Amino acid sequence: MITDPHRQMAVLNCSELVTLAGPRRPRIGSEMRQLSVLRDGAMLVRGGRIHAVGNRALVEPWLSSRTEIVDAQGGVILPGFIDAHTHPVFAGNRADEFEQRAEGASYQEIAARGGGIRSTVRQTREASEADLYAAGKIYRGWFLRCGTTTIEAKSGYGLSLESELKLLRVIRRLSSAGPLRYVPTLLGAHEVPDEYRTNRRAYVDMIVREMLPEVAKQGLAEYCDVFCEPEIFDVTTSQEILWAARSMGYGIRVHADQLSNSGAAKMAAAVGAATADHLEQIDDAGIKALVHANVQPVLLPGSVYSLGSQRFPPARAMIDAGLAVILATDFNPGSSPTPSIPFVLSLASTHMKMAPAEGITAVTVNAAYSLGRGDEVGSLEVGKRADFVIHDCRDYREIAYFVGVSSPSKVYINGELVFDRDIPVGGRNGG
Repeated sequence: MITDPHRQMAVLNCSELVTLAGPRRPRIGSEMRQLSVLRDGAMLVRGGRIHAVGNRALVEPWLSSRTEIVDAQGGVILPGFIDAHTHPVFAGNRADEFEQRAEGASYQEIAARGGGIRSTVRQTREASEADLYAAGKIYRGWFLRCGTTTIEAKSGYGLSLESELKLLRVIRRLSSAGPLRYVPTLLGAHEVPDEYRTNRRAYVDMIVREMLPEVAKQGLAEYCDVFCEPEIFDVTTSQEILWAARSMGYGIRVHADQLSNSGAAKMAAAVGAATADHLEQIDDAGIKALVHANVQPVLLPGSVYSLGSQRFPPARAMIDAGLAVILATDFNPGSSPTPSIPFVLSLASTHMKMAPAEGITAVTVNAAYSLGRGDEVGSLEVGKRADFVIHDCRDYREIAYFVGVSSPSKVYINGELVFDRDIPVGGRNGG
């Protein structure tokens, strides 16, 4: 997205300007409740970056006839949400499996019959890049309408060298086309594909010797992720893949302790992962390992909800232990088909007892630092990119409180309007 370096805008007339100004690092403990909220605050943007933040009297001397005025009409202004765990490129959907789960089948039972991830892999392999890009554009619009401006974007529905490269090329194309920002992650170790079911070792060797080097050579991914579960990639195998990835310059993320307490969180700590994600089954030892290694937990209550489970990750224990907790959607076609951070914020408060302020921190500044973007986005501070959202409410707590209501009315990335609820779909709005 190209921004006019001379363009100036002033954002005025908000009930709350939630800046999240504070330490230049992820927030922990009581810091997660400190949002640095300005009542009737104002913000000046120049060339797509924040030039001044404060009360209206601070900003008004900068105004001129050439200043574009953004009237928040008494709404709440927050940084754009940062979704630090998504699977945004795939073919088809799994509505049939949703129906099966409603009728009593478990996620594991469906997967054992050849459904689950492998079902989406078969559809995605058959799809062209053009088809995947067209679907990705639709989902891009969904994220923007939910107030999200940056996402971590995993592959993982190809599970072959050719198909994983295809997915990562689509992610790069979506990111280049804008406006949503994508941070790409290779998830070749998402599942063992059909053709390797009787020779898992050969698939691991292919990931380490072919997939990781080729993706690195083409510069298609910043991070490598592994779905660490005993029946998929156990701790030893996951560690092998991740050490190889680290040696090639990848950052590390881990699907950890989702379906079982396998020691995956401790393994994530041992390999120096940026994040350990899911963690529904984590124990106290796993939490202590994450604290000791400074690994950020990414909690995904949307997947717990969608699978009909009752065991949510222990967010309170993690916050009390001093972890810089993150919340994300886990948007994917099977276990969490939602792009809505506001919905995740509601789940976090109702089922994980996170205060609304802690939730906001978890989807902004903490998420930004987990993706290496903390100096650019995640808070509304001077020098950072002007990624902000005007929410149609008067109190930031209403975003989680009103369940199923779409609060974002306008979304800006680099100071450019990319979603306006008053413009019909097919106009601007990220398509």
